[in-house]
Amino acid sequence: MNALTVLLALLAACANAAASVLMRRAAMEPGQGRAATEPKDDPDGPDSADGPSGPSRRDRRLSWLAGAGLLAGSAVAQAAALAVGSLSVVQPLLASELLFMLAIGGAVFHRRPGRTTWLSFLALAAGLALFLGAAAPSAGRATADASRWFPVAVGVGCAVLVLAVVARFVRAAPRAAVLGLASAVLFAATAALLKEVTGRIPEGPAALAADWTTYATAVTGLAAFGLLQCAFRAGTLVASQPALTLGDALTSTALGWALFGEHIALGARVLPETAGVALIAAGTVGLARCPEVSGEWDARPAPTPRPVAGRNGRRREAPAATESTRATPERARATPERT
Repeated sequence: MNALTVLLALLAACANAAASVLMRRAAMEPGQGRAATEPKDDPDGPDSADGPSGPSRRDRRLSWLAGAGLLAGSAVAQAAALAVGSLSVVQPLLASELLFMLAIGGAVFHRRPGRTTWLSFLALAAGLALFLGAAAPSAGRATADASRWFPVAVGVGCAVLVLAVVARFVRAAPRAAVLGLASAVLFAATAALLKEVTGRIPEGPAALAADWTTYATAVTGLAAFGLLQCAFRAGTLVASQPALTLGDALTSTALGWALFGEHIALGARVLPETAGVALIAAGTVGLARCPEVSGEWDARPAPTPRPVAGRNGRRREAPAATESTRATPERARATPERT
């Protein structure tokens, strides 16, 4: 595990988190935001520059373009990380996207994370460090043996097919978890194919254009993205995100061993590795419950006091919203969601 691999993987996670935050901001409509419930005194309407009722159309357009650019940059950084490092290192490190999303979202939406959020942050960070430190994945080969792709492809296809069939017989949170796991398997397979493509770059553009893995990467990535959207529609982020995060990391470790000859330390190190996975799971669940990550952060007005009329006609401050009155992802699901 070299420093360049870690740096590039963290850069990819940071760029992806920033893209998610900026695209979420671009999706906000005029009137949304932390001051959406205040009187709108802006005579220029919602298209004016930054006002209390949310970002203007121009700002939303710029946010979307910046988010799209960062999303492309994230893919390039991930490919570069896979070119110089192992699949078993890069994919688990991409789980740090939730940590970057917390930090960047706090700056963009001007919200301060709570104590539970910070504890989840620390659990996920500590779990990643513990798992990768104990596992110490080896580098492996730059490309896989051609004879290994067929059995691996059959195994991945069967796993996704079984999970898709199971998802048809369950509903709500279990369905979201199963679909999240299926998308995780495909995301790990996409990363393995991408590593194969980057390993063949020295052969030249003509060899890449003629190689099947180039096209399989695009097809598998689109299928993984489609399954992920189905998981998000089936249930809350709390149900799908842990399966997605852990499924991607563990499947990538298995694919790294099966295809590229990567190895992780076993024996006595299994105990700290298991503890690391447990911390990653706990941190992921905690962060998925947080409004900063689930999307409620930017859609919910800030819990600030507002003036209301009292019995004697004087204006008094209304109490801030309490936990019982704030919107939750479960309550939000009862209303039509904006796409």
